[in-house]
Amino acid sequence: MTRDALRIGRYSEPGRIYLITTATAARRPVFADFACARSVVQEMRRLAEEGRVGSLAWVVMPDHLHWLLQLGEHANLSHTIRALKGRSAHQLGCPLWQRGFHDRALRKDDDLPTAARYIVANPLRAGLVTRIGDYPHWDAVWL
Repeated sequence: MTRDALRIGRYSEPGRIYLITTATAARRPVFADFACARSVVQEMRRLAEEGRVGSLAWVVMPDHLHWLLQLGEHANLSHTIRALKGRSAHQLGCPLWQRGFHDRALRKDDDLPTAARYIVANPLRAGLVTRIGDYPHWDAVWL
């Protein structure tokens, strides 16, 4: 799917909860390096401090990111993800991300804690750890 095809029908609704997935360029396992992963976490926290997002749950996997977020009242989803990608790539000094990202707007009746558990369990399903507490790059407001 092309980057432009990913944008078709994309609507950015302030206050809405989105599940974002984005991958590294060529799915390189850049975030297997602890410092690189923490750099992305730092930028996610910075976006939250700026009021662009409320971060509900996330996991930084070796070659991708899943992030459950609530878009800030004056934020645009595409601009926010572009800021995350641009800042983290600048911080690491290299082309880092694939173009585009996948987003799914959650409905009011979606079970957010279940979505958060699914996100943070990614390292378990990938066989990276046997206990989620052993994986260093995740967080959720419910857990």
